[in-house]
Amino acid sequence: MYSEKVMDHFTNPRNVGEIPNADGVGEVGNPVCGDIMKIYIKVKDNVIKDIKFKTFGCGAAIATSSMVTEMAKYKSLEEALKLSNSQVAEALGGLPPIKMHCSNLAADALHAAVNNFRKNEQVIK
Repeated sequence: MYSEKVMDHFTNPRNVGEIPNADGVGEVGNPVCGDIMKIYIKVKDNVIKDIKFKTFGCGAAIATSSMVTEMAKYKSLEEALKLSNSQVAEALGGLPPIKMHCSNLAADALHAAVNNFRKNEQVIK
């Protein structure tokens, strides 16, 4: 049912945790399946220097959270905003159709964290 990459990111998730004093935080959830993802970013010179996540959900939700953090780390904010749900799923070797909504959440949480950073940056200026 799940690819080897999905199982690897589920059993050995990367970048798990919180970033104290994160520059941006994005939280999304899907009330239908109960998955909740929170992504924290630290930004320097418009580049994501550190990224962590906390996810409550199924194996696919954890795997997509792990993968999206790997994909976004050291990318510019613009590059991070271009990451799509289909790219996350593809990087994991695909997801069963019933689990595709999980990859939607991972990209959405990343985009929310970037948008939160930009909003916070405007408040400071």
